[in-house]
Amino acid sequence: MADYFDENPKFSEDTFRHRFRMSKSLFLKIVSDVEAYDEWFQEGLDGRMKKSFTPLQKVTSAIKQLATGNPPDEGDEYLNMSERTSRECLEYFCETVCKRYGGEFLRRPTSHDIALLYQAHEDRHHLPGMLGSLDCTHFVWRMCPTELRGQYMRGDHQYPTVMLEAVASQDLWIWHAFCGPAGSQNDINVLQQSPLFLAQRNGTAPNCPFQVNNHLYKRGYYLTDGIYPTWSVFVKSFPYPHDPNEKKFKRQHEAARKDVERAFGVLKSKWGILNRPMRSKTVKKIRSIVYTCLILHNMIIKDDGRAIAPVHIQDPPVEPVFDDTAYTELIDEDTHWRLKHDLVEHLGSLDLPHLEVDSDEE
Repeated sequence: MADYFDENPKFSEDTFRHRFRMSKSLFLKIVSDVEAYDEWFQEGLDGRMKKSFTPLQKVTSAIKQLATGNPPDEGDEYLNMSERTSRECLEYFCETVCKRYGGEFLRRPTSHDIALLYQAHEDRHHLPGMLGSLDCTHFVWRMCPTELRGQYMRGDHQYPTVMLEAVASQDLWIWHAFCGPAGSQNDINVLQQSPLFLAQRNGTAPNCPFQVNNHLYKRGYYLTDGIYPTWSVFVKSFPYPHDPNEKKFKRQHEAARKDVERAFGVLKSKWGILNRPMRSKTVKKIRSIVYTCLILHNMIIKDDGRAIAPVHIQDPPVEPVFDDTAYTELIDEDTHWRLKHDLVEHLGSLDLPHLEVDSDEE
């Protein structure tokens, strides 16, 4: 309390933000919300009729573990908290944050969000209809059980890894996250198990068409790298462009694709637990930790005023109805090439500054 939360604390607001990765006001709001949501965080009496740890102590222990990635026994001196209690703080905190904030800060884009994303990406990247950038990243799983090692190994990784598929917009907000699928650890296998296009297939996705080069398209698209298939909702770069407009498109595409790479970099540098080998022994706990870091990441973006769509405006509820034609429309290669050609023509008509990129990046 004397270090951070008294009227005249020992450490400044900047030091607090550096150590807890967020502002003090946001931290106190999270403490208040989790205390009201889960009685485990409320102060009570233990078996000896002595006061238990305060909500501030429990949340401090959990966020410090997320921020540094250090083992649970790190707080036994500063917080006088045992290793077991620290581990429980992290588990209960992740579970509570996912239940309390997941509906807002890990939401699918609504029609209001999509309209703002279209506008922001067209202003920034000159790509109309762009929803975000799609890619995957790995987290090392240190305590992977022996019977699961074969399901979470890759030839180019020495240790078992857990994959995360994510969609990031220009403000680094994470709009989609899918973590922990088993099987061959590559982007295609994750995509085949991902619920990314579930809303389109059951008819609950918002209807948000866009127009480019005088052609109307039914749904937005994601920027991807070369490993992804040629679907109508994916836009990939040209591996060896020859036409000047194609070269301009390649430069703009690769510049815009940095959004998701920047998001992964910020996540792993801000939340040290993602940048160090995972000590959890189940995929469920790893998934809970990853989603908690993503939710806190989005909350910080909103708290700092950098979010493209900070207000969550829900769409009217729609009864799910499975649509057989939606999958055919999603994987339509003709639409993919037509959209790509229209984007090339659109960018070719604009006077854009030259962007220096690595020609071998693709």
